[in-house]
Amino acid sequence: MSRSNTVFIGRKPVLNYVLACMTLFKSGQEEVLVKARGRSISTAVDVVEVIRGRFMPELKVGEIIIGTEELTSPDRNQPTNVSTIEIKLHR
Repeated sequence: MSRSNTVFIGRKPVLNYVLACMTLFKSGQEEVLVKARGRSISTAVDVVEVIRGRFMPELKVGEIIIGTEELTSPDRNQPTNVSTIEIKLHR
């Protein structure tokens, strides 16, 4: 899956990401990947549910991949573990 059909979830409101996903589908993408990590995971789930519930009920949730990334912050020398999620949506 290429980066061109990936939506990275951050700190913006849910509807911003819903619009980004819908724009990708309207531009002809058959599959969109929603990625998030840390506290943004709940936002990613909200985005998928809003799209399926309100705007595109025909969408199917494909593979859901969960994992852990090890990050080292600049202010601390110790690595910390951050949870990740990838949700594939397809028509």
